[in-house]
Amino acid sequence: MDCFGPFATTEGRKQRKRYGLLFTCFCSRGIHIEMLEDLSTDAFINVLRCFIALRGAVRQIQCDQGTNFVGAKNELKAALKELDSQRLSMFLSERQCDFVMNAPHSSHAGGVWERQIKTVRSVLNSTLLLSDGKLNDASLRTLLYEAMAIVNSRPLTVDNLNNPDSLEPLTPNHLINMKSSTALPPPGTFLREDLYGVKRWRRVQYLAEQFWSRWKREYLHNITARQRWHSPMRNLLVGDIVMDTDKLLPRSEWRLARVLETVRGKDGLVRRVKISLGDKRLNKKGERLGKLSVVERSVQKLVLLLEAS
Repeated sequence: MDCFGPFATTEGRKQRKRYGLLFTCFCSRGIHIEMLEDLSTDAFINVLRCFIALRGAVRQIQCDQGTNFVGAKNELKAALKELDSQRLSMFLSERQCDFVMNAPHSSHAGGVWERQIKTVRSVLNSTLLLSDGKLNDASLRTLLYEAMAIVNSRPLTVDNLNNPDSLEPLTPNHLINMKSSTALPPPGTFLREDLYGVKRWRRVQYLAEQFWSRWKREYLHNITARQRWHSPMRNLLVGDIVMDTDKLLPRSEWRLARVLETVRGKDGLVRRVKISLGDKRLNKKGERLGKLSVVERSVQKLVLLLEAS
């Protein structure tokens, strides 16, 4: 669990400060984001209660003591120090949930959740700067939920992709929602001008598109081995499982493919490959509705996920 912000929202002519509280699940690797009205203990307990009501009972909650907000606003760090951790611990212990706080100045102890929170928090902060003071509480909460759905749509494993008849890989959304389909964004093109329009839902959808493009780029950089210009990289081979990083793909869609053919340059390095893309849709009998399509891609547009055996 970690907190980030503050963000400015509007209520009439008044401006309010709101915060985000992000949870990372160690089991499903999914995230959950809720909006905090302030950094009081009561607000934390209310959000924790909402999280437990939506996601179920939690055995243990771990968080830091706000020491990772170095360089953030002093107001946020001061407010976190005033948080009554004893009251939170008592509230959670009554529900058989342990509340563990890391030692001060040791945010690295967070490990898995700190890494996930860092990318989401930094992209959300930069995205919300585009609409500083232009969102109300409802719009901010909707944007946080849109960002949560985007992050939870990422594939978790590619172990079963050696089988050509295998289904799409598991995502946190599969485990959390128990549904195989992905919620697609609303139709239409959302432009920067929507930030200044009267339709708040279009404003939120434009920001969600910005979050998708920025977070996807950072996430793909994290899973791509940065070996360029330092050491020779492995050539893509027939049978490799790759991810297509086409910028024209709608948000929350991760296109996985298998390498069918490689094209080498004069230096013997693979520059282009032909990949097969399958249709994820299935009929009532479990058969694919569409046939495999073969397209050509540059190796710079692909991320190697699973090497051919």
